[in-house]
Amino acid sequence: MSDYPLLDAFLTMMWFFLWVMWFMLLFRVIGDIFRDDELSGWAKAAWTLCVCVLPYLGVFVYLIARGKGMGRRDVRQAQQQEKAFRSYVQQAAAGAPATGVNKADELAKLAGLHDHGDITDTEYEKAKAKVLTG
Repeated sequence: MSDYPLLDAFLTMMWFFLWVMWFMLLFRVIGDIFRDDELSGWAKAAWTLCVCVLPYLGVFVYLIARGKGMGRRDVRQAQQQEKAFRSYVQQAAAGAPATGVNKADELAKLAGLHDHGDITDTEYEKAKAKVLTG
């Protein structure tokens, strides 16, 4: 016989889920407070104090007052990260070949592409000159 019925186990899991969800929401709001460039330092301090001293009221008031902007700031941050990633990839692709790849390997690849008919004679000569000079 069990001293902990199934309904109590379910309620315990539900309360634990709500507790984790609450902390996720709390940290999300605090992160948004510090990520927002439009807020002054004093405003950030006031919102943080409000959220820490009166957590439920502070979080709900923040969501009502500034909730719409949270989504916009998330989208803007995602776009900036994607732009930075694309810039990094373009810089890495434009740079020197990866370490461990020498000119002979590059020339062999080019010759294979040329022999297979994937690149024309002029493209082959341009690429070959680029590998040999750089």
